[in-house]
Amino acid sequence: MKLIHRPWLIRAYNFFNWDSTLELADLIASAEKKTGLKDFGEDPFKEGLERLLQSMKQEAKLHAFGRFITRQRIVNVLANRLRIEAIIKKNPEILHIEIKAPIIITGLQRTGTTRLHRLLSAHKDVRALLSWEALQPAPIANDIENKQRIQFAKTAERALKYMSPDFFAIHPVEHLAPEEDILLNDMSFVSTVPEATMHVPSYAAWVEIQSHLHPYTYLKKVLQVLTWQHPKSRWVLKTPQYLEFLEESLQVFPDAYIIHTYRDPLKVIPSFSSMVYQSRAIFSDEVDAKEVANHWLKKNSYMMNKAIDYWDKNAASKVLHLSYYDMLKDAKSNMQKIFSFVGLEMNESVVEALETIDKENTQHKYGVHQYDLADFGLSPADVNTAFDMYRKKFDIPYE
Repeated sequence: MKLIHRPWLIRAYNFFNWDSTLELADLIASAEKKTGLKDFGEDPFKEGLERLLQSMKQEAKLHAFGRFITRQRIVNVLANRLRIEAIIKKNPEILHIEIKAPIIITGLQRTGTTRLHRLLSAHKDVRALLSWEALQPAPIANDIENKQRIQFAKTAERALKYMSPDFFAIHPVEHLAPEEDILLNDMSFVSTVPEATMHVPSYAAWVEIQSHLHPYTYLKKVLQVLTWQHPKSRWVLKTPQYLEFLEESLQVFPDAYIIHTYRDPLKVIPSFSSMVYQSRAIFSDEVDAKEVANHWLKKNSYMMNKAIDYWDKNAASKVLHLSYYDMLKDAKSNMQKIFSFVGLEMNESVVEALETIDKENTQHKYGVHQYDLADFGLSPADVNTAFDMYRKKFDIPYE
């Protein structure tokens, strides 16, 4: 396992062990002070936040800088809730905006979903969530051209590169590029994001057994706010979490089109385990590679089997299963298949845009991602056993 690079400024911060308060009342008060607002909405977010804070304190082993980043991030999420409620109160017509037939890209991590997300978002009628919007989805007072929001995301991008230079070789986070909408679930504090960035097993176990109807209902509200700011006819959404909660997400988006990508789990599991390891190492000096891999092996197996069970019981679902390898061999014809599936025209201007995006997002743009299954204490047999149903269901070859 490659050693984690820790920049000297972060080492110095941790040496002095400056404390950052992670108490519910203080975080809420800070968000209110930051925005000058008080109304967080009626959604029951506090239980999830309290459980997350408790889990972080007892299990995450955050270093001082990790606590500082986490505090800033939670305050920003709470401030987002306040701004969302304020803009809806001022413009109640927002809640009447329809989110028509969204295109949902899902699949296990490292199966080509990021590339596909960017390709689909090239269509002139398709709207993707951009990274700067994910960090601050609601308008900020007097920020007419969104310069503050874009600069905030640009600063966050630079900070991530500084904190973890190797992370971008695994998953680029570019402030003007499409981003996963799972970040919007954070505003409900019922989200799988924390378990990908910290060791919070008790919180993760709680999230797994919750109904996700509320988080997806809130997600729809945020999409309505974003559509009000920048309307287009169709949304393209993307995150692996949809696999786990297809039933709830399709209750909220009943006319959604699902595009599911699949790939050899022997490549998926070590690659994503490496990504989570790098991510958690930003926040803590005590990251157990074997624990990371075992947690996500079980999590991804459970998530995938749950999705397969849903599709087996709901044969009429609008879902297109797409091989990672087919996209590598012939992206153009597979994109034509996708556009036909979702009911959009793929004309010459779309083809040109797709070619441009593919050139701008070449493999290894930020370096080569190196990983090995053995680094995480797993054997090929462990992975194959966990994903036996998955491999058989989609006839997935060994890569």
